[in-house]
Amino acid sequence: MIYLDNAATTFPKPNEVYDEVINCMKNYAANPGRSSHDMSLRASTKIAETRSEISSLFNIDNPFNVVFTVNATEGINIALKGFLKKGDHVITTVIEHNSVLRPLNYLKDEGIETTLLDVDEFGLLNLKMLENSIKVNTKLIVINHGSNVLGTVQDIDTIGAIAKNKGITFMVDASQTAGVFNIDVKRSNIDLLAFPGHKGLLGPQGTGALYVKEGIKLKEFISGGTGSNSSEMIQPEFLPDKFESGTLNTPGIVGLGEGIKFIKKIGTKNIREYEEKLTEYLLEELTKLSFIKVYGLKSAKNRAAVVSINVSNIDSSKVGYLLNKENIAVRTGYHCAPLIHKVIGTEEYGTVRISLGYFNTVDDIEKLINALIYIGNN
Repeated sequence: MIYLDNAATTFPKPNEVYDEVINCMKNYAANPGRSSHDMSLRASTKIAETRSEISSLFNIDNPFNVVFTVNATEGINIALKGFLKKGDHVITTVIEHNSVLRPLNYLKDEGIETTLLDVDEFGLLNLKMLENSIKVNTKLIVINHGSNVLGTVQDIDTIGAIAKNKGITFMVDASQTAGVFNIDVKRSNIDLLAFPGHKGLLGPQGTGALYVKEGIKLKEFISGGTGSNSSEMIQPEFLPDKFESGTLNTPGIVGLGEGIKFIKKIGTKNIREYEEKLTEYLLEELTKLSFIKVYGLKSAKNRAAVVSINVSNIDSSKVGYLLNKENIAVRTGYHCAPLIHKVIGTEEYGTVRISLGYFNTVDDIEKLINALIYIGNN
C-alpha cells in the first residue's frame, strides 16, 4: 500500500516507536503516579521524559504546563470551553477544522460571540482584516497553523505579535505542523498550543497534548482521580493534574516520546525540507495533467505537505475508491473542515486529499501520477 493520508495520521512510524510501546506493555505498563512500586515509578519517569521532550521541542519552560490529551481535538475543547466566558468575543477563520468550529458553535449558546474571518482562494488570512476585527471584548484568537485541506501555513509569528500587542490570548492548532515546522511558543507569543501525537510527531494514535502558558486559567474539564490530593473531594488546581484525571495512556505517551526523539535526531529542518521537496515534485507533476484541478498555493513554499485535487468531473469519493484499488491510500470528501470548501468551490463534492510524510518517496508520487492518468483517461 502506498500511504498518502498522513494528514489524518502518519504511517508508518519509526521502529523506535513500535519497540518502546511493546517494551512498555510487556515490562512497565503500570499506573503512573498512583503507586510507589518500581513499575509505577518507571512508568511515571517515562511519562515525565516525554513531557520534557515536548517542552524542549516547542521551547516550553515548564514541562508541567504540558497536559496530555487523547488527541488535538480534546486539547482544543479543554482550551476553548475552559477559557471563554459569557460575553467574550473570539476570532477565528473559515479554514479551521471542526475541532475548532464545532466547540465554538456549541459555545454560542453560552453567550460567546465568534467572528469567522474569510481567507483567500489560497487559504491565506488577511492580517489587516484580523486587526480590524478586534473588539474591546475580544479575549481569544484561534488560528489553524496549517490547513488540513490546502496545506496553507499561516504567519503565526505576526499573528502572535498582534495578539500580544492587544492583550489578547493566542491559541494555535498545530495539528498539521507540529513535528515538521519549527514552532516556538515564545517567539510566536503562543498562550495555548494544541497538537496531536499521531501525526507529524510520529507517535501512536490516542495521544496529544495541550500547552497552557503560565497564568492562563482554564475551567475544569474532566474531574476524577489524579493520584494527587486524593483525600480531597475537589479537583487539584495545579497543572497538569487538573486536566489529567484517570489512567494515562502510558504505552502511547512513551511511544510519542520516541517519535519526538526520532524527529530531533533527524532534525525538524531536514524533515521539513524533505517533505517540501516531495510536495514540490507532486505539484509539478499534477499541473502537467489538464484534467487535474489543484487547490491552494501553487508551490510548496508556505505549505504543509497537503495537496487537494479533483479529477475532471469524477466525484472525489470515486477517485479515492479507484486509487484504493491500485493500493494507493488517500482521503476524500470534506476533511472535517466544511467552510473552506465554500471558498474554493468544492462544497458539493469535496476534494481528493494527498498528504505526504517523511517516509514517502518520489517513487510513491510517480505511481500516484500514473494511477491518476489512468483514471483521468478512462
